[in-house]
Amino acid sequence: MSRIQILDDILASQVAAGEVVERPASVVKELVENSLDAGAKHVTVEIQRGGAALIRVTDDACGMSREEAMLSLERHATSKLHSSDQLASIMTLGFRGEAVPSIASVGRFRMATRERGCVEGTEIFVDGGKLKDVRDAGVPEGTCVELKQLFFNVPARRKFLRAETTEAAHVEHQLRLHALAAPEVRFTFVKDGRHVFDLAGTHDWRVRISGLAGAESASQLIEVAEYQGRGMTVRGYLLPSEFARKGRRQQFVFLNGRPIEDPAVSRALRDGYRGAIGDGVHPAAWLWLQMDPTLVDVNVHPAKREVRFHRPHEVSRCVAEAVEAALKPQPVDLPSPSVVTPSFPSPGDAEPDSPPRKMESAAKPDPATPHGSQVGPAPQVSPAQFPHRAERQEELTDTSGASLIKQPDFKLIGPLHDRYIVLEGDEGVVLLDPVAARERVVYEDLLQGVKKNGGGGIESQGLLVPELLELEALDAELVIRHAAHFLEAGMTVEAFGGSTVKVSSFPFFLKVSDVRRFLLDLVDELSATVGTRRGKAMAFEVFAASIARRAGKGEPCRIDHADELLAAMFACDLPYCSPDGRPTLIHISLNELDRKFGK
Repeated sequence: MSRIQILDDILASQVAAGEVVERPASVVKELVENSLDAGAKHVTVEIQRGGAALIRVTDDACGMSREEAMLSLERHATSKLHSSDQLASIMTLGFRGEAVPSIASVGRFRMATRERGCVEGTEIFVDGGKLKDVRDAGVPEGTCVELKQLFFNVPARRKFLRAETTEAAHVEHQLRLHALAAPEVRFTFVKDGRHVFDLAGTHDWRVRISGLAGAESASQLIEVAEYQGRGMTVRGYLLPSEFARKGRRQQFVFLNGRPIEDPAVSRALRDGYRGAIGDGVHPAAWLWLQMDPTLVDVNVHPAKREVRFHRPHEVSRCVAEAVEAALKPQPVDLPSPSVVTPSFPSPGDAEPDSPPRKMESAAKPDPATPHGSQVGPAPQVSPAQFPHRAERQEELTDTSGASLIKQPDFKLIGPLHDRYIVLEGDEGVVLLDPVAARERVVYEDLLQGVKKNGGGGIESQGLLVPELLELEALDAELVIRHAAHFLEAGMTVEAFGGSTVKVSSFPFFLKVSDVRRFLLDLVDELSATVGTRRGKAMAFEVFAASIARRAGKGEPCRIDHADELLAAMFACDLPYCSPDGRPTLIHISLNELDRKFGK
């Protein structure tokens, strides 16, 4: 057994970097936090190759003297804490004093800094934690920190980096969080020599939200007027319930200027909508919370993403009440004295669903193939083609050798609680799940369409007015990364500047009333697979199943749709289950019913 010994400084910094520096976005987070704590009014972030080749953060803050710059490279050196008493009331973003030495230990590091009013500044070079040079330099006031070849000396860490586009998206997401947390600061982001955004400083949160989320979202904002209670203040903006999305990527919460992730706040935000949000989706919101720093512990996570409230139930109640008050319709002649009437439309004032966009055909379908039927050699199956027979699964073989399952002779009874269709079969009652059935039909239409066209994609139709989706950076990167799958499915997607994606065509066989809503839901569906085994190497079958799930959500539970749906379903190779294995039909025999009734 090896004897106990003290780690040398470089190794200790590399160990600390394992917690502080997870990826390029972690470096950006720590350096931008230092810039903001130093009083910067303009922060510029530049990256190359997703940050693996270069990360440069430049600010116009107070700068450092030569002695302070050298001291900043020592572990646990900080200007933000002087006694243990201050640890209970932290208001700065950084405080541990490990970020700079940890960053310098895992790349080729350069720092150039000059104090305000000083004639000359200081330039420091560090390679993998080893100090190489310190010299006087003519540099602008403020600080510029540059890191090249991240993890060049820790190859085991470097191999865990994702694709350049993915890492760049994480950097952009992190910078957007800081831009929302500090709207009075100008933020400039440059990626591979191209300006992604340049946000002027503002004291109007709506301006900053508009610059990041897009004008369409900004036009629908509902103000959460300053709401005070239980020792804290809540302010911010919401979007109407129809903007709710799967996942919480559209929720931005800031506590005393710090971006945080807290499930209790997310639940409280949802509770404030009081049932206006459907299951499985979450509202979009930008909330700024201010509270006594002694009532929250920000030192519970190595990357400071999570906090611990001393009275979490009171925080949740305050957030829920603030959101509920903002969404409550206020009478024009007698506004509430405690809450300012929002100047933006409330959910009840939202415009009704717009009619579906008109489409022009980009590829005309084969007139011999009925809409909604399976594409390929298998003919359309109709209930009328089969005589009355015992209810069981039988296989037929057509002249081309394709295997078909005969459709039983059902008698339609009616819908059940707007969820299932009740059918009468020869040997009992059958329940049809129209959602699962439509998923199966759409899934096989996609696979057969691609197979029929030799992998060249299914027939699509061009949108007269392309849809422009303003997404989060990570979602936009996900869509562009899988652009080939979108094209195979009949959707042409391309980057349209920043985090906006343009969709110019749509599958011919998908009849969707709201194309935009369908696309946003599909993005959410795909995002949910990120990090899972299915998402790491997404085959087209997985992508097609995601499209099928979104298409199935819109299937009506109506008796007049049942005949067509059953015919299309039994034209499929596997009609009795959805793509993920859920049953499309459940049979309850007369014998089972007799036993339950004691006959």
